[in-house]
Amino acid sequence: MDGVLVIDKPRDFTSFDVVAVMRRLCGRKKVGHTGTLDPMATGVLPLLLGRATRAASLLEDTDKEYEAGFRFGLSTDTQDITGTVLAQSEAPVSRERLLAALPAFRGRILQLPPMYSAVRKNGVRLYELARQGICVEREPRPVTIETLELLRYSEPERSGALRVRCSKGTYIRTLCADLGEALGAFGVMTGLRRTAACGFSLADAVSLEQARSLAEQGKLAERVRPVETLFASRPAVTVTAAQTVRFCNGGALSLERTDLKGADTAEGGIFRVKSPEGLFLGLGKVGDGQLGVLRLFAVPGETGAI
Repeated sequence: MDGVLVIDKPRDFTSFDVVAVMRRLCGRKKVGHTGTLDPMATGVLPLLLGRATRAASLLEDTDKEYEAGFRFGLSTDTQDITGTVLAQSEAPVSRERLLAALPAFRGRILQLPPMYSAVRKNGVRLYELARQGICVEREPRPVTIETLELLRYSEPERSGALRVRCSKGTYIRTLCADLGEALGAFGVMTGLRRTAACGFSLADAVSLEQARSLAEQGKLAERVRPVETLFASRPAVTVTAAQTVRFCNGGALSLERTDLKGADTAEGGIFRVKSPEGLFLGLGKVGDGQLGVLRLFAVPGETGAI
């Protein structure tokens, strides 16, 4: 079983917990995920099965979308509701003030990685240091908040929900904490649901319970998507039968002998390479007048691809 399976991750499962479950259900040792979700988070978690794990390092920095619950008046060491309370505030936050504060967090901003995160400092994960009570200096990182909308808000409870569409590497709990800080009231994330990632949405996902049921019926493979779907935004080029053999054996193709002849192909451009039958062979990268093999997903001699 090779390809992409989108799971709706349940709460209190780590991303690695989900991988472990799916290894058993799929009968494959090679299973990876495309981006860690915190245990308290739920939602879209694309898994790479079998040879599709080769795609992990090539995934584009696609935007991710979340619905995040938040509450003002608290500060915790994890920046979410599960952490140890560090400070509290009774400062009121009106809906008007909250809406007025949102624009400052849209666009390209700098965000300080939280101590409870997988970011490394001198080779050590920050969360490992945090668990020892150690706090170290971190460098702010640029992230992009494309969409930041208030979905609901209760002034008496000082709690609500946000819709966030953002770049890879954005910490939503840090966003909630920073928003509370800007309003002089502290803030924590109370819940998180990822609604889109890697071009997939919740409509594409199955729960772990559904995955188990499908596996028992021998139908799980029906929900596995071709690895090519991960690169749908890349242009495609179809090559001849002879070029298919050469490409699958690691050989570069002359651009002049492909459909890219005369096209405006920039150095470093990446293309989906397909056989005459329309099978996805892999990714090719333009360089020195050739389309070289960036990553191969078909196997020489096979009639199919993943």
